[in-house]
Amino acid sequence: MSAVLQDTAHAKTLVSLRNLNKHYGDFAAVDDISLDIRDGEFLTFLGSSGSGKSTTLSMLAGFETPSSGQILVDGQSLVNVPPHRRDIGMVFQRYSLFPHLSVRDNIAFPLTIRKVPGAEIAKRVDAMLKLVQLDSFAHRRPAQLSGGQQQRVAIARALVYEPRILLMDEPLGALDKKLREDLQDELRQLHRRLGITIVYVTHDQEEAMRLSQRIAIFSHGKIVGLGSGYSLYQNPPNAFVASFLGNSNFLRVTASGEGAAAFEGSPLALRLTAGLHPGQPALVMVRPEKALALSTEQAAREPLPAGWNQVSATVGEVLFLGESQTCHVVTAGGTAMTVKALSAAGMPMQPGDRVEVRWAVADACVYTEWAESDLSKAAGAH
Repeated sequence: MSAVLQDTAHAKTLVSLRNLNKHYGDFAAVDDISLDIRDGEFLTFLGSSGSGKSTTLSMLAGFETPSSGQILVDGQSLVNVPPHRRDIGMVFQRYSLFPHLSVRDNIAFPLTIRKVPGAEIAKRVDAMLKLVQLDSFAHRRPAQLSGGQQQRVAIARALVYEPRILLMDEPLGALDKKLREDLQDELRQLHRRLGITIVYVTHDQEEAMRLSQRIAIFSHGKIVGLGSGYSLYQNPPNAFVASFLGNSNFLRVTASGEGAAAFEGSPLALRLTAGLHPGQPALVMVRPEKALALSTEQAAREPLPAGWNQVSATVGEVLFLGESQTCHVVTAGGTAMTVKALSAAGMPMQPGDRVEVRWAVADACVYTEWAESDLSKAAGAH
């Protein structure tokens, strides 16, 4: 394994999923997925329960057989290759450690069944114990370890035979928040040191953002967004991704011309959007931290800058959240919006105050197609 993480943006494709499908009767758990996974990258499958992410991972591991489509590694099909011959390591949420074996013997197990010579086993297990910082726990049994330590043993066991690909299915889901974040940091560093390809499944958007070089967002068996966490957050490709990854304000508008729309009877400027025609309904999405809430007096003193929008609203609730605070407001037409600011910046608003909410046109995305469920999901997140 390489000791240096590759520049995966220019790395070759290692795994290709081609028109992959998995049906259970009439239900499509995975629906015509095509995806290239780069050699050495950390890719996360992100989605809610039942979105198809774990089923896709199981097909890649060999635990599920595709209904149709191809799984290629270096151009060679894996569809008829049994799991133990795929050169793929697997780590689950349940550690699946052997309770009667020591930490050392648990880690050694994959090498023992592959009949690796004893001296080589000892050398590799020592290296793994050091890598996951469990040298002093080598002779303990799993029951004598914490949850985080057990998960590290499971990771070491998956890595010890040097698989080219490591699959991880919600591996930190059972741990408390602080321990989960500590292990996320360890996983990131481990990936940098080893440079192997990791495909990780989670329903936790923050975890996906912390760990991944790229994120594939799943919904109803399809990949609906693919890219870096930064690009998916700043410029979501559709309203579902905007609502799923982070919090969003959605405004229903009607296009009135090129770069213009009406919102609750008032004019609004839009990013130029291909295919948007006068009279057509659209959604404008503004992230809470991209919006500013000004008192009516402050707004009167500070003219609206060029390239910005402004709507009037009434404060409903202000929440102090430590380093940040959020202000929930409602426009005259009943549209709920959330404005987020650093606590140090101050937001001296009170429920019932009249405010002007401002945002830069360039910071707002415009969508011409969406499902009502996207909006209700976003509303639920607030």
